[in-house]
Amino acid sequence: MARGFVTAEDVAKRAGVSRSAVSRTFTEGASVSPSVRRKVLKAARELGYRVNRLAQGLNNDRSNLIGVVGANLASPFISKQLDLLSIALLRKGLQCLLLNAADARKDIAPLIELLFEFRARAIVVLSGEPPATIIDQCTANGVRLVLINQMLERTDTSLVLTDDSRGADLAAQRLILANCKRIALVTSGSNTPAQVRRAAAFTQRMKTAGAEIVLWSEGPTSYESGYRAGCALLGDRSIDGAFCVTDLLALGFLDAARKEMGRQVPEDLSVIGFDDIPQAGWKSYELTTVAQSFSSLTDSVVAALESADQETRLQVVPVSMVERKTVR
Repeated sequence: MARGFVTAEDVAKRAGVSRSAVSRTFTEGASVSPSVRRKVLKAARELGYRVNRLAQGLNNDRSNLIGVVGANLASPFISKQLDLLSIALLRKGLQCLLLNAADARKDIAPLIELLFEFRARAIVVLSGEPPATIIDQCTANGVRLVLINQMLERTDTSLVLTDDSRGADLAAQRLILANCKRIALVTSGSNTPAQVRRAAAFTQRMKTAGAEIVLWSEGPTSYESGYRAGCALLGDRSIDGAFCVTDLLALGFLDAARKEMGRQVPEDLSVIGFDDIPQAGWKSYELTTVAQSFSSLTDSVVAALESADQETRLQVVPVSMVERKTVR
């Protein structure tokens, strides 16, 4: 039968001190004599003892856990975001408790309620919109709620938004410069707030320029959806440009254009994506795209978590155009 973890009681027996002396030794700021501390630390090293952080959290109003809720975790954008955020939290002495909302459909309330049970210090929502009742509970319990790329008319949440409208405008300007006249606008059927903002800003700018928009808005936000869009749209040889509201859609669209539809990129078709995921820079794609800074996004989330102000904190993540080889 496997042995359990070494306990504080085991350390106390080895060191010849009380259980409370062990607790004080491993509690920052607690009073313990130098001789007792030496005995406890020596016994802990010999036994391989580690502090039970979960138990410590139960004794406090707040744990060091930051709940992170999101769906589509396998997507390159979300995985990169999680990578940097989890590292940043660890550097702040915090732990990331990740909950996958893929099966939660549009109701992520049960997942957030579960984080209350863990006494999470704060909750970061990567995707999905929490209902008003859950936001009220966060406020009542003093739990910081940070929403990424959502837009709620509340005064008790922290919002981190990519400058989607600016990014879409940059994409429109670049396609206008490439002299594109009939342009595919490729979104998914998920209609996330970020995608809606990007599509609306792009459409407005292109209409002002007198360009014609051909809209595709079907399926999940995936490579496969982008591929299907390319196959469905590019039989129309008059389409000479495309703006895909995420890079993942753009990569699928590019492969369909080149491998299925016989289009030459960028000679007769210019394509722009959005996000600048790592794959966008791969030699097989070299996608021109609108980049949002992953480091700025992470810094904005951490700043929101550390803020003592309970009022709404809106932070906008800047964007820039990354020129590669898919636009004339």
